[in-house]
Amino acid sequence: MTDRPGRGARSHAVVPGRRGRRGHDTEAVLLAAVRLFNARGYDFTSMFDIAEALGITKSSVYHHISGKEQLLQMAVDRALDGLFEAVEEVRALDAPAIDRLEQLIRRSVLVLGERLEFVTLLLRVRGNTAVEQRALARRREFDACVTDLVKQAQADGDMRTDVDPGTAARLLFGMVNSLTEWYRPGRGSIRALADTVTSLAFHGLRSP
Repeated sequence: MTDRPGRGARSHAVVPGRRGRRGHDTEAVLLAAVRLFNARGYDFTSMFDIAEALGITKSSVYHHISGKEQLLQMAVDRALDGLFEAVEEVRALDAPAIDRLEQLIRRSVLVLGERLEFVTLLLRVRGNTAVEQRALARRREFDACVTDLVKQAQADGDMRTDVDPGTAARLLFGMVNSLTEWYRPGRGSIRALADTVTSLAFHGLRSP
C-alpha cells in the first residue's frame, strides 16, 4: 500500500532536512524517491520502496523527511526554481526582448540538463494532489513570463505577429520539454544541445 497524501494518520508537515551517515542524507533520499517516482509513478511508490532502494529502514527515511508529499514538493521545486532563476537572469539583461527570449530558451535547456530527473518528474505532474496543483500554478506563471517576452518581441518588430503569443510560447517549450524523452547525460554537450535548440527555434531548418 502506498503512502498517499491525505491518507493515514501520519502528518505531512514539512520538516527541516537532516543529515545522516554518508549516502543516507536528505539529498540521497530525494534522489532515490525521484528516480522511483519517474520509473513507477508517484502513486505506485511507497516509502518502503524508497527505503529499500537506499538499503535502509523506513523509519530511517522518516528521520530525513515527513513523507512522500514532502519529497514530491522538494523535487518539483528543484525543477521550477531552476526555471525561475533563468527568468530572473534574462530579465536582468540589457537586451531586446527577442534576445532575452532566446537566452531563456538556451538557459532552460541547461536547467533541464542539470536537473533532468527533476524536470522529467515535473512534466508528469497532473494536479492530483495539492502539491501538484501548486506546481502546475507555478508552471503557468513561468509560461506567462515566456508569453510576455514573445509579446514584447512582436511589439518590437523582431518576431512575426501572425502567431498567437501563447501558442508560440508553448511550441518553443514543447521543443525544450521533449528533450526529457531522449536526452541522457553523456550524449554530447548540453551546451551544444542548447545552441542547437535555439538555432532551430529562431532560425529553422532551411538553409539561408
